[in-house]
Amino acid sequence: MTSPSTAGAASTSSTSPSTPASPSTSTSGRGGGPLVLGVRHHGPGSARGVRAALEAAKPAVVLVEGPAEADALVELAGDPGMRPPVALLAHAADDPGRASFWPMAAFSPEWVAIRWALDRGAAVRFIDLPAAHGLAAADPTWDDGEEEVSGSGLRIDPVAELARVAGYEDAERWWEDVVELRGDEDPTAPFEALAEAMGALREAYGHGGHPRDLVREAHMRIRLRAARKEFGDAVAVVCGAWHVPALTRKTTVAADRALLKGLPKVKTEMTWVPWTHRRLARRSGYGAGIEAPGWYAHLFAAPDRPVERWMTKVAGLLRAEDHLVSSAHVIEAVRLAETLAALRGRPHPGLDETTDAVRAVLCEGSDVPLDLVRDRLVVGDVLGEVPDSAPAVPLQRDLARRQRTLRLKPEATERDLDLDLRKDMDGERSRLLHRLRLLGVGWGEPVTGRSGTGTFRETWRLRWEPELHVQVAEAGVWGTTVEAAATARARSRALGAAALADITALAEQCLLAGLTDALPVVMRALADRAALDTDVAHLAQALPALARSLRYGDVRGTGTAALAEVAAGLAERICVGLPPACTGLDTDAAGAMRERIDEVHQAIGLLPGADGLTDRWAGVLRRLADRDRIPGILRGRAARLLLDEGRIAEDEAALLMSRALSPGTPPADAAAWIDGFVGGASGGGLLLVHDERLLGLVDDWLTDVPAEAFTDVLPLLRRTFSGYEPGVRRTLGELVARGPQAGGPGHTTPGVPGFAPTPDRDRADAVLPLLHLVLGTEALV
Repeated sequence: MTSPSTAGAASTSSTSPSTPASPSTSTSGRGGGPLVLGVRHHGPGSARGVRAALEAAKPAVVLVEGPAEADALVELAGDPGMRPPVALLAHAADDPGRASFWPMAAFSPEWVAIRWALDRGAAVRFIDLPAAHGLAAADPTWDDGEEEVSGSGLRIDPVAELARVAGYEDAERWWEDVVELRGDEDPTAPFEALAEAMGALREAYGHGGHPRDLVREAHMRIRLRAARKEFGDAVAVVCGAWHVPALTRKTTVAADRALLKGLPKVKTEMTWVPWTHRRLARRSGYGAGIEAPGWYAHLFAAPDRPVERWMTKVAGLLRAEDHLVSSAHVIEAVRLAETLAALRGRPHPGLDETTDAVRAVLCEGSDVPLDLVRDRLVVGDVLGEVPDSAPAVPLQRDLARRQRTLRLKPEATERDLDLDLRKDMDGERSRLLHRLRLLGVGWGEPVTGRSGTGTFRETWRLRWEPELHVQVAEAGVWGTTVEAAATARARSRALGAAALADITALAEQCLLAGLTDALPVVMRALADRAALDTDVAHLAQALPALARSLRYGDVRGTGTAALAEVAAGLAERICVGLPPACTGLDTDAAGAMRERIDEVHQAIGLLPGADGLTDRWAGVLRRLADRDRIPGILRGRAARLLLDEGRIAEDEAALLMSRALSPGTPPADAAAWIDGFVGGASGGGLLLVHDERLLGLVDDWLTDVPAEAFTDVLPLLRRTFSGYEPGVRRTLGELVARGPQAGGPGHTTPGVPGFAPTPDRDRADAVLPLLHLVLGTEALV
């Protein structure tokens, strides 16, 4: 039994007044009526009690709280391929994004009741409000939220209320003491006690701030009457304990039907999907969750000595992580947990006691290994399985086939997958993951920094989440196979793209995903958009994706010839239009253009057979560096790129700097030139360390900045130099402190101690054979 909002059903609001429920109604079936078992969803104590009560009563039909449409799927729960945790998934047929889940674990009372009935040939019916009504509501979620309800105050949590009355501050601890850690010879006794307590709460609070429950309970009563008419009193009901008083009190059929009249409805589809223990945890954001699904699963499955078995599990986990844990540690931890339980007046050690004992004994007081225990065992990453016979959209079935073929099993734990694109299997895996990303199915994400587009390797971080089933269902509108759906989605995005950069990025995605059938449409859209777009910034933003595709497309075995002409045309137009576009820019626009220039510079270097184009680009950079009307940050950046490419000598770079830092230049423009030349992640700090002429020019200019202008340029200079490594900043400070006479800035002695005046190319080339051996030939191409 959880709060009424965690019943796992999407219900429809009702403003009908609540009717007080009688707290004295019998729920045990001994008075000749049905057996009504009020439970806590995902409660192992409730699950054990349900199994014992059903075994004693042997009803002919078991009614379970859950969407009524699930009757057609109940037989699948008995399939050998079904392994909890699983969930019922309902979604609107024409809008798969509108969906609700009803999760069940092995220790969920509902799952235990379903399996008991299937194993013994009893009928199973779901009695909650159909998902068709809940999904048609404006907010088809399980939880009604925490807003105030007129006349009812805030929504109440029944477990918290009962715990408060019993003098407990922690509702979870109260529930463990009264249900999970106690055993009763009479299996129906806990249910009768809970029914009485819930009756008192309903009498005091009515619907407790959950008006939708009135509608749901009316539907449950109608289904209960139908079952009694068919099976007599050999009926058992398993539902949240909050609903028990409403199901056992006397009402009329007319009154119940009046509550259901006029409810909105939408066509729905339903199936079983795998679930995870982590998604059962309350911290994942699901109101029907529990804090410790792994612990509860252990309590439910352990035949005896649960504390001893738990400590053994913890010891095994810690040993696997190279922590020294002996049998003596386990024995001492069990003793400590039992002692703590006795001191705290608890019937048996609970999660608090076992956690304290694990921290003190097995983890030696450290929370670091304890966090591992909490993550791996207390919560856990158990992923359920659903048989292939479960209903699924065609796209889901094709994805499952591809996963089996490529040996990519969905897993709840996060793991990294390294791919060598030169291997056929890894190439197919890469294409599948890229196609899913294009469809919006986030099973895998590329790991940046560990692998780049320009290598033969990719690294993906994979983690399968239950919500991905909804994303696959949503993507099913695009096609029946992953390839067909991704192709259709790419074509649609190409036709609807508004920005040129979006289309070039889409072209790169198509190449990565191997969608050759989508490329013609994408290329036509790209050519049309490129011909009409006259904004140089847009062209510069679009070129890098094309350059990467042209440079590395052959690694994946996809043709790139169609992109070459468009890329060359974009590059030519950028070379022609960039100098005028850089004139008269304000500070923000100049900063954005600097990023575009860096991207174009790198992209042109990647274009195959672009020798003539690189010369033209160098000419563009030279014009930018020489024009006074260009913002200082762009002139400085152009000069730095030319220097790095060997297009200008160090003496010429020093001349450009001296011109930019001349007394006639406004201090703010000079500071911007410095930022463009040595700022960012361009290694400008090392350049100043090894070329003290440049450092001397900067130092001389800085000392001559007028006091009234120094305050204005200081933030920009601080941003420029703060990006350097600490060691570089320290070395620069030491050089400045020495002064010209001691080898500091302005020192005229050629060279630097330990460095020759000019590079020795023969000595540098001698390193290449070793680099080939260590890094591989392709890394140096």
